[in-house]
Amino acid sequence: MKVVMSIKPKFANKIFDGTKRFEFRKAIFKNQNVTSVLVYASSPVQKVIGEFEIGEIFNFDLKTLWDRTKEHSGITEDYFYEYFADRKNGFAIQIKNKKKFKIPKSLKEDYNLAPPQSFAYFDSDE
Repeated sequence: MKVVMSIKPKFANKIFDGTKRFEFRKAIFKNQNVTSVLVYASSPVQKVIGEFEIGEIFNFDLKTLWDRTKEHSGITEDYFYEYFADRKNGFAIQIKNKKKFKIPKSLKEDYNLAPPQSFAYFDSDE
């Protein structure tokens, strides 16, 4: 099973150029069968630009999370703490086997989905 995640274009691009190896989230999917993520680059791109497999998922207090992921976070420490401002803990999804699509896909036409606020499940038969 896959999830579609809305990710800001500047961060989505960092995933595929290899500078961002963790995707940070305040909340995460409960379904244990999720193995990969379709990357939906949010406005102004508004396309699914690729996908990646999920490695480990870390759930730690913010200091531990930052210390373990900062080297490949693709974001600044200030941005990290701003993003998690109202939280004690956070999640980091390890990005593995990323694949950028040659031609970006339409969420509506190719997957019959609306842009998710955070993430949406996508059950494919691929």
